[in-house]
Amino acid sequence: MRHFSQLDAETRERLFLREPAEFDRSSDPAVLSTALGATLYSPATRPRLYDDIRKQAAHGVVSMVLCLEDAIDDSEVDAAEANLVRQLPPLLERVEAGEQLPLLFVRVRRPEQIVDLAARLGPALAVLSGFVMPKFTEESGLPFLEALDQVRGSTGQRLFAMPVLESPELAHLETRRETLAGIALVLEKHREQVLAVRLGVTDLSSAYGLRRPPDLTAYDVQLVASVIGDVVNVLGRADGTGYTVTGPVWEYFPVQERKFKPQLRSTPFAGTEPPTEEVRRKLIAHDLDGLIREIELDRANGLLGKTCIHPSHVPAVHALSVASHEEWSDAMDILHEDRSGGGVMRSAYTNKMNEVKPHRAWAQRVMLRASVFGVAREGVTFAELLAACLCP
Repeated sequence: MRHFSQLDAETRERLFLREPAEFDRSSDPAVLSTALGATLYSPATRPRLYDDIRKQAAHGVVSMVLCLEDAIDDSEVDAAEANLVRQLPPLLERVEAGEQLPLLFVRVRRPEQIVDLAARLGPALAVLSGFVMPKFTEESGLPFLEALDQVRGSTGQRLFAMPVLESPELAHLETRRETLAGIALVLEKHREQVLAVRLGVTDLSSAYGLRRPPDLTAYDVQLVASVIGDVVNVLGRADGTGYTVTGPVWEYFPVQERKFKPQLRSTPFAGTEPPTEEVRRKLIAHDLDGLIREIELDRANGLLGKTCIHPSHVPAVHALSVASHEEWSDAMDILHEDRSGGGVMRSAYTNKMNEVKPHRAWAQRVMLRASVFGVAREGVTFAELLAACLCP
């Protein structure tokens, strides 16, 4: 599979200096965790789930979570499991026929669901890339990881875990340090299973009865921002001990009455090809200017990818994941083999300092993202990438 494969070859040639590379379910975990991008959640109860998955793949979705937890009512769990068992086997036929489908994960409620679903799915388990584990702590998370280890051992399938950090113990200041230390310990023992760590900001906010409005980002809610910072501090380090930590869900997609001026300036949308002012209006009408701002803050705070609940969010996440020509140019300079000894140089864009040793980890992350999402041509902005995805 490949990001932006829904665009025609001519459009990709116009937008990308280096096009996104191909990857598949057998790719290196570092590549897969970077490639998750906008992970689209879908209730496992959807009657046309088979068609939904294929449709979203055709529209550029690369990872999906089929949810048996918060997205459905408690009374629907049995029906949702039966729906998965019925609708996933035909997807295996499509995969065997060479069709590219998203990386699929099932969000379970209890550890025993992992073992039970694996048995009921049989060969169709091969369409899954893993399981999402909710409200993950050291105590609650270990049984999930042990269940996954059991299934991996009995089936030989390559399956990953994506724990979700969203428990009150993480939100509460007096228990956060101990909770994070315990999570780090149990994840390290099962490192080969862990693809990415996800943040459940909705549940973290609920511990205080909070909900951010569409005009504000998660980083404007100080309680949430402090948790994000601490999670990245412990689990997002660039010294080889860290994991990919994904951005929080953006809850809004309908038109809302605005309290504040739109954050999406018109300048990036002016003079682009095709004209993108209409795209700007569409983004503002659906409150996606706030989403774009939050994605930028995710990146600045060490997060990569995002949980999404609506297909309209996917193009924004992916367009902002493309490495800009300036980022790529700086990363190339920093990682040049002749500069391995360190030093400082002026950026090729003559607007910043590139310091080889302190910026090396950043540059390595940029190059990995560039390989998965591509490198934009010089002068190509995220507005043009968005326009291409929204108006193919």
